[in-house]
Amino acid sequence: MEDWRQVLAQSIVKPKDLAERFGIDEKEIEAIVGPYPMRITPTVLETIKSKDDPIWKQVVPDAAELDDIAADDDPLEEDLMSPVPHLVHRYPDRVLLMVTNQCPIYCRFCTRKRLVGKPGFLKKGELDRAIDYLREHKEVRDVILSGGDPLLLPDHLLERILKALRTIPHLEIIRIGSRVPGTLPQRITSQLCDMVKKYHPIYMNLHFNHPDELTPEVKAACGRLADAGIPLGAQTVLLKGVNDDPEIMKRLVHQLLLARVKPYYLYQADLTKGTNHFRTTVETGLRIIQALQGHTSGMAVPHFVIDAPGGGGKIPLLPDNYVVHLDEDGAILRNYEDKTFHYPQPKSDHRRELQLIDVRSSLDGSEEAYATCSDSYPDRDGYAAWGNSCGGDADDL
Repeated sequence: MEDWRQVLAQSIVKPKDLAERFGIDEKEIEAIVGPYPMRITPTVLETIKSKDDPIWKQVVPDAAELDDIAADDDPLEEDLMSPVPHLVHRYPDRVLLMVTNQCPIYCRFCTRKRLVGKPGFLKKGELDRAIDYLREHKEVRDVILSGGDPLLLPDHLLERILKALRTIPHLEIIRIGSRVPGTLPQRITSQLCDMVKKYHPIYMNLHFNHPDELTPEVKAACGRLADAGIPLGAQTVLLKGVNDDPEIMKRLVHQLLLARVKPYYLYQADLTKGTNHFRTTVETGLRIIQALQGHTSGMAVPHFVIDAPGGGGKIPLLPDNYVVHLDEDGAILRNYEDKTFHYPQPKSDHRRELQLIDVRSSLDGSEEAYATCSDSYPDRDGYAAWGNSCGGDADDL
């Protein structure tokens, strides 16, 4: 047995083992893991510092999961967008291929809580149907392998999938979504890296929610993937009591960059049955983005998105006070220091082809409000109402 399989076999999956380790009610855990399985790897167990800490909340079953009975099992309507088994085709040029239901850990907030933990993986006949579908749909240029966790497949089965996908001429990009490097770093072997890099371009989006997850062992696993030429991104779910704090999120994104992982998405938690006790307000996510923007490298700032209920796809959100005013003359913009600046529109004799977006602001229609821009230069061009530091003098354009 490979070393990583031996480590995975040491995971806590039984309520009795969890109760003995942490002194909690075994019967309460049993009731939860019936419908929603549990698995906690040794790596994750070692990062739990105390009951109800941010790592604990992500992996230890909570009675609140059973209280949430009104929500949907599949709020993103993935099953309705599945033309062949295990494949979801929501966006025009890319598809999701779910290759296994197994994960190294079972996140208590998982959006596929209805599926994960069930036995089995993508069988050859099912893979053949997915490949046939992709051959027929030449608009698809990007496939995301997900599940479950694709990196829990043994090397030869994962390679069978990658090799089959690389027989499709119009398929350009293969992405793998995984939580393995952060929860089972022993799986990231030199053999795995050597196999995967044969099928470049391969990208990986790794799941991290808290800076304590970025242990030296985990960073080393990420480094092995990066050394294999695999660009790494991070997907993070905004979770109440875990990372709903700007300072925690700043620590997380900084640790990700040190591990050579680019923060990619910050997700508002989905409306999945059994997970709604993790949800924060949307404003919480916007405040976090605002606290990051300008106060750290742009490389460290993820896109804040809501995966729209009903299958609407990912919708990006930004704080609404960056664009103060927008018209045909220019844009009034507010930066991270709460200072305002004017960016002039290009002059043209032709009619604009696109309509201006409707930007609503408390500053609209108020000349006094625009004067918050510091008037630091002599007025030579009539911009004094907005403040010359908003755009400089026209004479300098």
